[in-house]
Amino acid sequence: MTTPTAEKTVTTAEKTATDRAVTDRAAAADKTATERTGARTEEAAGVISGARERIDALDDRIIGLVQERMAVSAVIQQARIESGGRRVNLSREMEVLAHYSDALGKPGTALAMTLLELCRGRV
Repeated sequence: MTTPTAEKTVTTAEKTATDRAVTDRAAAADKTATERTGARTEEAAGVISGARERIDALDDRIIGLVQERMAVSAVIQQARIESGGRRVNLSREMEVLAHYSDALGKPGTALAMTLLELCRGRV
């Protein structure tokens, strides 16, 4: 049978071990946040994490817009084919390439090429 003093000692030891485990987990989480972000301070890691959440939300919107563009392109291609035309209108594609290039430079051209590739042949 344990005495009340022994029980109190065990409880204190357990509490100390629990507190240490919580502190270790918090330190590991902080380390993980800085490792995950490449930041050297917790403050910078917080800024980066918040900005990354915004980027993830923007990426989701961009993906949705690309999917919408693909659907609209399919409608255009279908109408063109049903009217006896060709599936792809190269002069229009050149306009799209120029638009992206003017706005974003050389990487814009690559982005436009990728969009055009995604949107071709979805009929």
